[in-house]
Amino acid sequence: MNLLKNCYLCPHKCGVNRYIEKGFCGATNRVRLAYYSLHMWEEPIISGDNGSGTVFFSNCNMRCLYCQNHQISLDGYGKDISNKKLGEIFLDLQKQGANNINLVTPTPYVPQIANVLHKIKNKELKIPVVYNTSSYENVGTIIMMRNLVDIYLADLRYFDDSLGVKYSNCDNYFETATMAIDEMFRQVGTPVIDNGLLKRGLIVRVLILPGHVHDAKEIIYYLYTTYHDDIFISIMNQYTPVLSCKYDNLNRKITEDEYDEVINYALTIGVNNAFIQEGNTAEKSFIPKFDKNVIK
Repeated sequence: MNLLKNCYLCPHKCGVNRYIEKGFCGATNRVRLAYYSLHMWEEPIISGDNGSGTVFFSNCNMRCLYCQNHQISLDGYGKDISNKKLGEIFLDLQKQGANNINLVTPTPYVPQIANVLHKIKNKELKIPVVYNTSSYENVGTIIMMRNLVDIYLADLRYFDDSLGVKYSNCDNYFETATMAIDEMFRQVGTPVIDNGLLKRGLIVRVLILPGHVHDAKEIIYYLYTTYHDDIFISIMNQYTPVLSCKYDNLNRKITEDEYDEVINYALTIGVNNAFIQEGNTAEKSFIPKFDKNVIK
């Protein structure tokens, strides 16, 4: 765990000793967990009928003004647990019938997670591991998860770096994220699907922000011209304003016209492997209740 004594796990490169102080993300040397459960609302090839075994880690290396999970990402809600307990949680979710173990915002805890997975993956733990990330990652950190992660569920939030600074307090987002996504693809390659479930591969999510249709189009164009149909692109309409924001556009949901414009654009340029959302996905009911601690 020496990496935690001079922490450069994420692009902020704080260099702090997490045994005695906190850096940008707010994490200490111990894994902090907010919630874990079977989750039915990921992409269909992730959740399937039984659900994805989501493990929500506390703290985050981004500061998104619109974060749906702000209680855990910004406020640090959660409980410190041992590495041993983390492994037990993975195995408990597998016992419950989870299709996979879905690590949500794992970046600050990669050394601990890797340590746990090295001990149990392909031994007691038989189901795929999903790395669910904002993609604001150092390539070296993603390399640490090689042969431990089967599926990368990655965001590509911004094409325009000024939006990353404005909305998420992160510099050079696009280049940083796309380099990390390149490494993810090198590790897992083209999709492997069995009985309707993704066993290996890369899904990149594009969350359309209100007023930023053009940025979403630029992201989709980049993804398709770079990877074609060797990845899945998940085009999301679920932006939900849960925090009051100084930017008026972030205080509303996206319109049907905005979403349709992005979908039509994706079809026009030839995107085939894509997920789209229908119905009331932009609802607070889809956000887990983190105020009920289920970690014993």
